[in-house]
Amino acid sequence: MYKAATVITEALYRRVVGEQVEKMSELRNTDIIYVTDLVACSHKYHLRRKYPELTISFEPSSVLGILLHKGLEEVLMSEGYEVEKSIETYVEIGSKRYIIKGRLDAYNPNTRVVVEIKSSRSSKDLPRGHHVEQLNIYLNMLNAESGILVYITPDKIVEYSIQREKIDLKNLVKNVVDDIVHPRYSWECNYCIFKKICTYYVEEQKPQ
Repeated sequence: MYKAATVITEALYRRVVGEQVEKMSELRNTDIIYVTDLVACSHKYHLRRKYPELTISFEPSSVLGILLHKGLEEVLMSEGYEVEKSIETYVEIGSKRYIIKGRLDAYNPNTRVVVEIKSSRSSKDLPRGHHVEQLNIYLNMLNAESGILVYITPDKIVEYSIQREKIDLKNLVKNVVDDIVHPRYSWECNYCIFKKICTYYVEEQKPQ
């Protein structure tokens, strides 16, 4: 016979949920825009500032992704990379200055290569456009020339070399602040935690 246990689950819960709770005050700060906000539905940014508690998640899939990141980051540290490196810049829209914040999964200070790690249930349609755009924003913020986008899926480990392309960061920020693009991608609403309270939610059309 066996009995239910929660020792490991509790440890994971304290770590994963604890980190999310610590960010609540920052999520409410309307002066801060994350790089991930720039490549997503603009309305999501506004809803997250109003209802940050809804972002707290302890889904097995997200926990698995966090653990995968931690494991690969440990490997990259032994290869000379800095991991979970925070970067930021500033953009003025009208009379207000916004802080644009990002966190690099890994960065090699010698080669100036940025590594972005993605876990996925599927290896279909890789690399994904919003991931490429996210990495390109990091490259522009650092004025670095290239980065690596690596995917780990149940059936593949693949990586892509991404070269920096010039972007209009101010325009991306303005789209978010003015709530211009909602949704940004046709699939976005299906995965959004705010879809039940969102005016712009578009329900996925089922095949006839």
